[in-house]
Amino acid sequence: MTLLSEAHEISDIAFGFMGSKALFAALEFGLFDALAEGPRSAEEIGAACDLHPERARTLLTALTGLGVVSVEGGRFANSPAAAAFLVKGEKYDFSDYLRLQVGRQMYPLMSQLEAALKDDLPEGATGSYAQWFSDPEEARLYSDSQHAGSLGPAGVLARRLDLSNARRMLDVGGGTGAFSITFCKAFPQLQSTIVDFPNVVAVGREKVAEAGLEARITYKEADATNLDWPEGQDVVLMSYLLSGVPAAAHAPLFEAAFRALRPGGLLLVHDFVVRGDRSGPHLTALWQLQHTAFTPQAASLDASGLSSALGQAGFAEVTVGPMIPEMTMLAQAQKPE
Repeated sequence: MTLLSEAHEISDIAFGFMGSKALFAALEFGLFDALAEGPRSAEEIGAACDLHPERARTLLTALTGLGVVSVEGGRFANSPAAAAFLVKGEKYDFSDYLRLQVGRQMYPLMSQLEAALKDDLPEGATGSYAQWFSDPEEARLYSDSQHAGSLGPAGVLARRLDLSNARRMLDVGGGTGAFSITFCKAFPQLQSTIVDFPNVVAVGREKVAEAGLEARITYKEADATNLDWPEGQDVVLMSYLLSGVPAAAHAPLFEAAFRALRPGGLLLVHDFVVRGDRSGPHLTALWQLQHTAFTPQAASLDASGLSSALGQAGFAEVTVGPMIPEMTMLAQAQKPE
């Protein structure tokens, strides 16, 4: 690698925020939806998205440089990836998750990072999920977008697991119930209890009702780290929980899961977990850093450390492996019979 290419590599990192904002702006204006109808000129996109044609052309050019839009003969079109993932109504669409949660919430919170790394957040800054979700509007915005972003991984996990013999599941920090809803649809005998903050529960009950699963999915309004959980569970699920709580809470959470499970019960931990040698994946590591921006005591989880911690909590047959490629991992562990 030449010195010039190394400089470009650093520039790509330094200017990455510009690409993020270009993507979020395009989502806010519905640009990818407008392009779903076929190649269009900047003038046509400007009219469809209520943008001045020159501003539309500038944004489209940036998106072309990023590879999510192509151009030929002055007419712009969605890339295959944009058509699959960024157009409303498409099977794999997760545009609302990116637009609402990542663009409107996570992105601004990164401005706290330097202070959080010094463990010196100023008064009034967001310092935990509990504080953040005490605002009903913020809780709803996050929960609606997270629900859309979690349905895909939930479906993948439901197909990977055999829970046909499980009757009771505890979904700790389960939010609006994307995993519980998906699992209950896949396994008709399963019932789930979700533990989460009151303002999240309010949104979750709406999602459960829409799915017609009120009789099988119930909520317990509580901070999951309070550890007041119902026992006798066949499955305990923690998805995206560990990365958003202080590191000191991990061992008590594992111990509480062990108590909540019946002998032979299964613990599932799905989260941002890097490889044991901490060489990546880079997106996983960045998500861990993002959580630090508003949870300064959060920990960077690695596969080896997570496996060891579960063993110390008494679990057996511990495995840790990829879940969302290059993003999350899934740990499975059993309470001994």
